Amino acid sequence: MLNDVQLQRLRQIAGSDNLLTDSGSLENYGQDCTRYFNPAPSAVIFARNISQLTEIVRYANDERLALVPSGGRTGLSGGAVACNGEIVISFDRMNRILSFNAIDQTVTLEAGVITRTLQDYARKKDLYYPVDFASSGSSQIGGNIATNAGGIKVLRYGLSRDWVAGIKVITGAGQCLDLNHALVKNATGYDLRHLFIGSEGTLGLVVEATLRLTSFPKSLAVVLLAVPAMTDTISILEEYKRKVTLTAFEFFSDSALSHVVNRLGISRPFVNTSANYVLLEYESDPVSVEAAIQAFESSMQAGWAVDGVLAQSEQQNANLWRYREAISESITPFSPYKNDISVRVSQVPEFLSKVERIVNDSCPDFEVVWFGHIGDGNLHLNILKPEAWETGDFRLECESVSQQVLGIVAEFNGSISAEHGVGLLKKEHLSFSRSKEEIELMRSLKLVFDPNGIMNPGKLLPA
Repeated sequence: MLNDVQLQRLRQIAGSDNLLTDSGSLENYGQDCTRYFNPAPSAVIFARNISQLTEIVRYANDERLALVPSGGRTGLSGGAVACNGEIVISFDRMNRILSFNAIDQTVTLEAGVITRTLQDYARKKDLYYPVDFASSGSSQIGGNIATNAGGIKVLRYGLSRDWVAGIKVITGAGQCLDLNHALVKNATGYDLRHLFIGSEGTLGLVVEATLRLTSFPKSLAVVLLAVPAMTDTISILEEYKRKVTLTAFEFFSDSALSHVVNRLGISRPFVNTSANYVLLEYESDPVSVEAAIQAFESSMQAGWAVDGVLAQSEQQNANLWRYREAISESITPFSPYKNDISVRVSQVPEFLSKVERIVNDSCPDFEVVWFGHIGDGNLHLNILKPEAWETGDFRLECESVSQQVLGIVAEFNGSISAEHGVGLLKKEHLSFSRSKEEIELMRSLKLVFDPNGIMNPGKLLPA
């Protein structure tokens, strides 16, 4: 914990209005959405500028004080949790859009800008920032970059990494680096920008970013299908990909839908229930609409889908998207144990078959909620905690099931964390996706950028 001298010095650097130590703030800013770890930071500092942050990091090095970067705290792997007396560095007040370049179609902003704020800003410029997910209204750009956030548009537009033209970072050693300068071409050796993207704050702090924007998509249309067999989702994906330009291809189980309906107080989309549902979105014009209808009819005739609805307006698009986007918030009160896993898209049917069998056999007393971005091979397996179970006991039980699931992930050369990050929750499982040699190289990289180990210690890398 911080002593009085350290606390006084940090107040001098940050400003007394930017440092909090009250219990409510410590609890609020010391956790993310994981809810499996008890927050216990020593202080919360609100970052205001690069100069201030650089001085804080250098002082933290001198005093060996651990720092935990905190954005919107929407993470699901404990990456922003401070539970061992660390100092939380919040970017809530470092949230300015700094500049816009119409020729380059780029925007430069501070790390604390909310994702939706950027999306709205781009729209006012008749441009589009396509990285999108359910938490876009509260997640921050710095956190998105630190976790290489993906979301619902990856199938068409890729991950956060694909839109980062340049970033400014403060390394764990207190060096301020301006990486890539928003260049399109830059063949001058190691692109350090990409080491920080997805590093979960373990190498340093992302403080500014220059992000690429793109043209706004054509009109979009949404289709929701009732799909009895989860393995048939890939057949539907192939059918639609042949006929239209997909921007999203999502799926969710009936259990997921039930939680959304109950949480939002809305009607179910179909009279009859189905084991699973596919929600897809495509770029719409007269030709593609006709092609989408053909794909719909083909899916019904083949028995892959047994019911469906094709949205006829933007409002209907939004109504259908609610069934998918509200899943996470609807199951959060049940303290779900999450597996965020991925394999190559072509492997999904076989992979799903194996995982479903293990989960159904191992979790007969737990409710299991499936959803995910099946168009890019990313599946979210959520096991919900019964009210009578203690959190610790429930987590131990789920870990046992998870070991079996991750064994299958390793068998398919998949990822134990497709988009949520590793954080605290998954770090001991890293070897299912990364070789011993890779992990040792990652440790070596951390030593280069963070020689005293002050940056988000205990996260990402196994003990």
